[in-house]
Amino acid sequence: MKNICFCFQMHSPYRLKRYRFFEIGNDHYYYDDMATEEHINWLVETSYMPLCQTIRDMINLSKGKFHCALSVSGTMIEMFEQFNPEMIDVLKELAGTKCVEFLATPFSYSLAAEYNESEQKEQLKKQSALLENVLGVKPQAVWNTELLYTDEIAYNLNKLGYKLILTEGAKHVLSWNTPNKVYQSAGAPKMKVLLRNTNLSDELSFHFSDPGWGNFPIDAEKYANQLNALPEGEDIINIWVGADTFGVRQNAGTGIFDFLKALPYYALEREMGFMTPSEAAKKLAAEDVVSAPYPLTWSGEAKDLSVYVGNDLQQEAVQKLYAVAERVHLCQDKNLKTNWLRLQDVNYLHYMNHIDQGETQFESAYDAFINYMNILSDFLQTVEEQYPTTIENEELNELLKTIRNQEEEIQKLQAQLKKKK
Repeated sequence: MKNICFCFQMHSPYRLKRYRFFEIGNDHYYYDDMATEEHINWLVETSYMPLCQTIRDMINLSKGKFHCALSVSGTMIEMFEQFNPEMIDVLKELAGTKCVEFLATPFSYSLAAEYNESEQKEQLKKQSALLENVLGVKPQAVWNTELLYTDEIAYNLNKLGYKLILTEGAKHVLSWNTPNKVYQSAGAPKMKVLLRNTNLSDELSFHFSDPGWGNFPIDAEKYANQLNALPEGEDIINIWVGADTFGVRQNAGTGIFDFLKALPYYALEREMGFMTPSEAAKKLAAEDVVSAPYPLTWSGEAKDLSVYVGNDLQQEAVQKLYAVAERVHLCQDKNLKTNWLRLQDVNYLHYMNHIDQGETQFESAYDAFINYMNILSDFLQTVEEQYPTTIENEELNELLKTIRNQEEEIQKLQAQLKKKK
């Protein structure tokens, strides 16, 4: 029996304000709150809310047979709470259906998995705790930033207790094989891997309303027939897209929401089912091994990290950022921690791409780089002031432990003094 695994990814970065060189050392707030709020509300109204309402209708109309997954970053949830709490309500409603799986995703949608294992661990832990606190769900499967995957990342995630990771079904990894089955990771034999069906996913994201596309026009019945015609034994068809496919990339006028809403009817009529990633991993055995010794993502033609760290500007930014990771891990300063998380957002690196900047406020890659590096310079200066590089990490850690122990001792003595009074 063929099964369809839909995943929708939600994330948007905080908008950075214009930050000039002379502001370094004087202004420690880096964000344009008005622009961020405006963008989030537009994104919710245009895409996320109607998509979630459509998913709810699909679950109801199929009497609970439609299942899917959502990857929602911690940053995104925080922005929903701050700017559009109605989105939290609808996500809670979807979580309550038990038909929607919420995936573990790096909190700030960063490249920590590639640059700092400890940071990756902390971000997954933080995002998972937020999902549990806000939505009452505990994620089991990992949607890494931009579907970033290597054998080493799989090994590290397996050490944290995860048994399933999602990544791209790139041709240079699959060769002649199919993405439509469950794989075992070469880096962690106990880790299962699901691979995105690139062609079927991109058909919705980029070609749904393209009159030049060979399969145009795409409707629910035709798409269901296309899935059903796949060879026998290809039991899991992974269709994963950015949530903004619905309403932004393909606006409502194209019929994209009606298409999605009608799809379960035609799929179930053809005796196809729907699974979440974790359901697929539990019910289907791994049939082959997949190996990716070098970074694999769903981005760009090369399906690697070149979109984000492919030029000198991007490499300088990411290296300077993660060079202070260990010192930031030692600190307890809330504002510093918040900035550390936000500044890791992969989108800021994307803006520095000379060929493909993505959705950006900056006129050029160099413009984005200068703005980000001014902000990063101020942030690094703040880290240096609090945790000087003249002190080794181990020595600094011992000093901080001593200070914390002294603070705890003072609190105990104060409590004893109050009791005696």
